[in-house]
Amino acid sequence: MIDLRSDTLTRPTDAMREAMARAEVGDDVYGEDPTVAALEERVAAMFGHEAALFTPTGSMANVLAVASLVAPGEEVLCESSAHIARAELGAHGAITGLTMRTWTGPRGQVDLTAIDAMHAPDMGPFFVRTAAVSVENTHNFAGGAVLPVDDLRALRAWADDTGTRVHLDGARIWNAHVATGTPFADYGRIADVLAVCLSKGLGAPVGSLMVGSADAIAEARVRRKRMGGGMRQVGVLAAAGAYALDHHVERLADDHAHARLLGEAVGVDPAGVDTNIVVVERPDAAAFVAGAAEEGVRIAAVGPRTVRLVTHLDVTRGDAERAAVVLSRLAAR
Repeated sequence: MIDLRSDTLTRPTDAMREAMARAEVGDDVYGEDPTVAALEERVAAMFGHEAALFTPTGSMANVLAVASLVAPGEEVLCESSAHIARAELGAHGAITGLTMRTWTGPRGQVDLTAIDAMHAPDMGPFFVRTAAVSVENTHNFAGGAVLPVDDLRALRAWADDTGTRVHLDGARIWNAHVATGTPFADYGRIADVLAVCLSKGLGAPVGSLMVGSADAIAEARVRRKRMGGGMRQVGVLAAAGAYALDHHVERLADDHAHARLLGEAVGVDPAGVDTNIVVVERPDAAAFVAGAAEEGVRIAAVGPRTVRLVTHLDVTRGDAERAAVVLSRLAAR
């Protein structure tokens, strides 16, 4: 079975397992796990920020990051298909008490005109104040689309002018970096806080990080504990993330090439496949998914008329070619 449902399905490689087994550990709630501390320091430096916080999931990293910018009763603006709005089960409102409004952009892109029109400064006791804007790069439900760095820089300039903060959901920022060559520090300069995942394209079994100022991370450490996210000898997981950063970033280009092959097979212009995700509109989405499974290819329906294919570490070139044959035949029916 060739599994293209998500890049979260990867299994740690033998070498990654060895790194996990050798990890030096301590109690991280006491701040005594050296492997976690080293990973946090490394990732913060990569993005040009002061500090970082290791979390078990990307959703937790996002909740902590957005909460560091937006108080209860204030709002964050984001694109309508953003992960924080669509796929985190309402966690931001349920846990932190913030509200959310959205714009709709083609392929999840930044629409600064719409953002400026929606923006609500402090207008007294009758209106919700806009505290932050959240952007997602790459954009999951827009087919792994990359947000152009110039658009993000324009958003940063607007945010500085209006006193608004910026959150970057960088779950797949590694893919954006490999696809465009944009340095991680350039992405870091755009955001007040960001969240990055190690457990998707990089192939670690668990782990994300919130990145930001020392004060924001100190506050988030308390929130993480309150949410049940205080972990003990978690260096065994941080070691997997460190191994992934050492060995699995540049190879993402292979996933991108495989995704373009699959996109062409299902009738998507390969030029529109930026990274490792292919989204195709099908009126028969459920039947298409079921038909592919019958022929040994697992894909996912992410809407009643939307199918998603995701390439990853466990999908070889041969797997992608075999899946392309199956999907091309089904798409032609």
